[in-house]
Formats: sequence, structure tokens, C-alpha cells
Amino acid sequence: MTDMERRGRATEAFFGRRKGKALREHQAETLNSLLPAFLIDLSAAPLEPLTSLFTVPVDRLRLEIGFGGGEHLIHRALERPSTGFIGVEPFVNSMQKLLSRIGETGARNIRVYNDDATQLLDWLPDASLDQIDLLYPDPWPKRKHWKRRFVSKTNLDRFHRVLKPGGLFCFASDIDTYVNWTLLKCRDHGGFNWLADNAADWLTPYEGWPSTRYEAKARREGRSSAYLTFRKI
Repeated sequence: MTDMERRGRATEAFFGRRKGKALREHQAETLNSLLPAFLIDLSAAPLEPLTSLFTVPVDRLRLEIGFGGGEHLIHRALERPSTGFIGVEPFVNSMQKLLSRIGETGARNIRVYNDDATQLLDWLPDASLDQIDLLYPDPWPKRKHWKRRFVSKTNLDRFHRVLKPGGLFCFASDIDTYVNWTLLKCRDHGGFNWLADNAADWLTPYEGWPSTRYEAKARREGRSSAYLTFRKI
């Protein structure tokens, strides 16, 4: 890590909980038994090619940051077995849920990281990912906390570096201020082209989209969602 990278890292922090309710004994056993097999070790250099991270053959790589309960990640992994999925989630209870589903379904095209996503992004090689998903991230609705939002100039720089030419950044949220924030940040960055021609392009869920509990909660509370897609240019 260069001096500039250290200075950038020093200004960043992980915001959010890492633990919720204490895991039951069988949940803790699932976490402890499966995590080592799927966890990415950042102390080692990235494999070449990066697809070698997976024990099954894959021809595309896709990163989901903050996978929550893992509903979307496991759905996509089963839907697209030839894509390698990397899921990042520091919340222990969410990691346990995903690993439990991996154990139930036998999905092997998933690897995980259980800490700050920026650490993984900085570890990844240049132009190594086909897609990055940031779905219903913590909106930090209070203005004084907006600086904590994951979409920032610094993180868009990271996305731009690790995405392949023409790679996609997909963002979904039910918080209008965060949707507008993301549109402005991507516009000002200059390295991403918003793929939308009309309202239907951002109000219609992604193809094959599985409704998540976050989305269901938003609808119950009267909020609609936006689905933004940006291409690296």
C-alpha cells in the first residue's frame, strides 16, 4: 500500500453493526465450519486468473457489496452457475444466513469477504470484475451523515479501476435522496455512463430480480424503488 493509499484509508471507516442477536449453537457451527472454505484471504496475492478463486469453472466475475440476508446473491448464483460471485458483508448474522443457504443449495460459485468492502476493492486486480452490485445500501438519511454513504468519489474510483471496460455498476435504493446522490456522483465522476433513456429504465426491476425483504419493507411504507445501471467508460 502506498503512502497515498494509507492516507486515503486513514480517512475512511466502517459504519454499521457487525453483530445482532447471538447465534444459536447450530448457527455458530455453520458459520465456523463453512466460512473458512469460502472466505477470501486478502493476505495472499490475488490468484491469476482471478476466476481461480472458485472451485467450479466460471467465465464472469460479479461483486455484491453488503448482501444483507443473501437472498439476491444466492438467487443470482443459482441462476447463473457460470458466473463467480463475490459477496461482502461484515454483519455476522447475515454471513451465517448466506453460508447456511450455500450449504442447503450446494452453490459453489460464491466466495465471501466479511470486513470492509474497500479493503477487498483495493486488493482486487485492475479490470477484474464484470459487474458490481450495491443494492439497498445504508442510506444514512441525515444530512450530517451523508459523508458515510458508500457511493463517493473515492469508491467510484475504486469501482472504475476494478471493472472491466464496459463493466456495470448496478445500484438500487428506495431513498430518493440517495438515488439523486448516486446519479450526481456518477455524473461528476466522469467514468460512468447512466444507461437510461426513459423512466421505465430506472423504475423497472432488473431482469430476474428477486424481491428482497428490504424492498418489501419499502413498499409497505409507501416508498418506490429505483434501479440504476451505469457502464464504465
